[in-house]
Amino acid sequence: MPEFVAENRPAKGTGIFDRGNLPMDKSYGFIEVSGVVAAIDALDIMCKTAGVELASWERKLGGRLVTIIVQGDVAAVTEAVEAAAANGIKKPVCKAVIARPHEEIVRIVELSAARWREQGGDLD
Repeated sequence: MPEFVAENRPAKGTGIFDRGNLPMDKSYGFIEVSGVVAAIDALDIMCKTAGVELASWERKLGGRLVTIIVQGDVAAVTEAVEAAAANGIKKPVCKAVIARPHEEIVRIVELSAARWREQGGDLD
């Protein structure tokens, strides 16, 4: 097990992390549904409900399970995820909102977005 070194940790209460391109007031919203069409419907609902944008998406089990990741401020992301869960054509398998995500969460989402771009997708 690696040794924990306190000097590498930010001062308590400062909230200083290298968060990639995500500002401190941003959050991620995740919604996982069965099927690509249901995922696109959920994304449409989220984008129309609140000021969020697509951060990335993941398909598992041959597209039978799709995770949509949106980003925006905490209130907008929360509203968007709840609206998609309540009004989507399929009930989500799971959903989550992560306010002020840790740098490792940001890194995972950025890796997901990079994989998507490599496969010919475009987030810009």
